[in-house]
Amino acid sequence: MLHSLHIEHYILIDSLDITFPEGLVIITGQTGAGKSILLGALSLLAGARADATQIARGADSCVVEAEFALGPDEALGALLEAADVEQPADGVLLIRRVVARSGRSRSFINDCPVPVGLLQEVAARLVDIHSQHKSLLLTDARFQLSVLDHFAGNGARLDACREAWRGLQDLRSRLAEARAQLERMEADRDYNEAQWRQLDEAKLVPGELAALEEEQKSLANAEQIKESLGRALSLLLPEGETPGVAAALKEAARQLDHTARYLPAAAELQARLDSARIELEDIVSETEVLDARVDLSPERLEAVEDRMSRLYSLLKKHSCATVEELIAVRERYSEMLFDSTALQDRIAALEKEEQAAAATYDAACAALRQARVQAAPRFAAEITDALHFLELDRAVFEVALEAAPAGPAGIDRAAYLFSSTGQAPVDVAKCASGGELSRIMLSLKAMMARFVGMPTLIFDEIDTGVSGSVADKMGRMICEMGRDMQVFSITHLPQVAAKGDAHYVVSKSVTPEGRTVSSIREVKGEERTREIARLLSGETITPAAIANARDLLTSPGRS
Repeated sequence: MLHSLHIEHYILIDSLDITFPEGLVIITGQTGAGKSILLGALSLLAGARADATQIARGADSCVVEAEFALGPDEALGALLEAADVEQPADGVLLIRRVVARSGRSRSFINDCPVPVGLLQEVAARLVDIHSQHKSLLLTDARFQLSVLDHFAGNGARLDACREAWRGLQDLRSRLAEARAQLERMEADRDYNEAQWRQLDEAKLVPGELAALEEEQKSLANAEQIKESLGRALSLLLPEGETPGVAAALKEAARQLDHTARYLPAAAELQARLDSARIELEDIVSETEVLDARVDLSPERLEAVEDRMSRLYSLLKKHSCATVEELIAVRERYSEMLFDSTALQDRIAALEKEEQAAAATYDAACAALRQARVQAAPRFAAEITDALHFLELDRAVFEVALEAAPAGPAGIDRAAYLFSSTGQAPVDVAKCASGGELSRIMLSLKAMMARFVGMPTLIFDEIDTGVSGSVADKMGRMICEMGRDMQVFSITHLPQVAAKGDAHYVVSKSVTPEGRTVSSIREVKGEERTREIARLLSGETITPAAIANARDLLTSPGRS
């Protein structure tokens, strides 16, 4: 329940601190006194849009703060825990909203900063503000179905249906994505296969291009290489009677060997000549091998250049720098071709999952429909009885279930049908007057209060369009709701105001500085009697109005 309210610099309210009891709380006041301002402040706590126009003139910011006394609420506790908000101490939850002159606002729960979205979620579990225009909800198909589901106790069935719907939609999304991916793959399959085949037929070998480039250089200069090698060999090898270099070195070494007998230093020179001769013989041998290897085949040169040209073409086509990169491209094309087959298998598996999920969803929808069909006549009968109590004696109220597009709440649409004359009922939006809409909405709220753990309920002139005995009965119905929950009723009807457990009056005054301000205070005893009399007779309070007010305050049916 809403235990206390603190407001600073909100529109015409300078400063306000007030506490509220349990049960039915009545709020009255002259037109324009500021009842709607009070409601606006509460709406701000419920996450309504904030702007700088809500700040009182001369102030830099406005503050609205409320303290709620809570009972056990696991869902609310889980919501706060998930947002890392301090849990209520001693069952007290503090909500605060601060609006700056810039128009930006800050929200707090138990002094922890929170986003306005969380504030809205939490406030929805604490207070339900029913303003005058909310009677138009009666024409909203989602609201109509929601109330029927509350009556039928479909909470668990709705959870199961929503979960099945989310699972089905997720599978359908994944399936659509996979099918689109396969379609793209199939559209590119011929191209991918052609690219892979071209690369596969090239028989790519790592390091091949470097070897080919070296071989091409050798083949292209074969004649010059062979001539140079031959000239080198002719200089090193013996020709005719002229000894070769190796033979000359050998002879020189022999002579130094003889000299070493008489000159020991010549032995080292002889050893060095032997080493040079051996190295020279090795060079001659390897030169002969190179000379033998040099191929003067134009056919081989042509084959090498053709192969190089093919590799260069593939490198350019696929924007690669090496054959190794080309091999990686070939493998990617191979994977894409393989992935197409794997994706087809995945789609087949997803289709089976979708069929199972659709069956689960259909079963959840069927369970909801059955519960709704069974509850609809009882629900309509209760609302009809309530309307008869509110002096719509010939009223007929029915609930028609119709097929609707599949969604998280199933495949049903509830239509409220109404007739105030007992004739064939039609859509409530097409036939109900303002007063009739108010009575229907009050009947729905009263019914929901019995079947749902509703939060603090605030009625903003739900009795608009009614008077006399009907107003008295609406007051009795609201009073009955106040036995099980905290109910605020902003009203202009004395028959309703007289039934409250507590009565507050909103008034407007002018400060010595010439500023107009609104305030709210509790009235009791004779002061309350006079406020009821004012509602009865207007500004001029007559003795008859006073007597009538006393009768209303002491009549049976008050809480």
